[in-house]
Amino acid sequence: MDEIIDISVAVRPGMVTYPGDPTVSLERVVSIADGGVCNVSRLDFGVHSGTHVDAPLHFIDGAPGAEALPLDVLVGPARVLDLTAAEMLDEAAFDGLELAERVILKTRNSELWGLDSFSDDHVGLTRSGAERLVASSVRLVGIDYLTIGDEDAHHVLLGAGVVAVESLDLRRVEPGEYELICAPLKLVGSDGAPARVLLRVTS
Repeated sequence: MDEIIDISVAVRPGMVTYPGDPTVSLERVVSIADGGVCNVSRLDFGVHSGTHVDAPLHFIDGAPGAEALPLDVLVGPARVLDLTAAEMLDEAAFDGLELAERVILKTRNSELWGLDSFSDDHVGLTRSGAERLVASSVRLVGIDYLTIGDEDAHHVLLGAGVVAVESLDLRRVEPGEYELICAPLKLVGSDGAPARVLLRVTS
């Protein structure tokens, strides 16, 4: 059988979130132990907590929400790029790399998932890096920390209809070719959506 790698970050209370975003609360509201016929929990968290997909609405007022994310982009062949030596994800960072319709950026950020708090010492796309991806007909880009890049990068990507997948755990993933399966929740009118993201190793 093909190997399936879960590159989603586990959602749990106390998990690392982007500064200013809601924290995660998961509480049992009905309990078998307290006489209930079943266990029922309430989950309260931001739509950009854990592994998630940004909708264009995230940075462009009036743009489509999460329910309009293109399904054909969310599933298909993807290339994991080795950018672990890059200190900045600008246009030059992609020199010599072969891009694809779906690219996953493995950077030095991956090691930050071992920390218990948010780290400012992460890399992300700059405007020129985002423009390079758009010019290369990239339709989906994922990264291994809480943000794909700076504000300019978001505007370039989302304005061009590129799907941005954030907070991927790539610590067990080698650069190469995979099949991507990304399933964001169908949240109507939302600026983002939590997602379960898998890579399938194909022979």
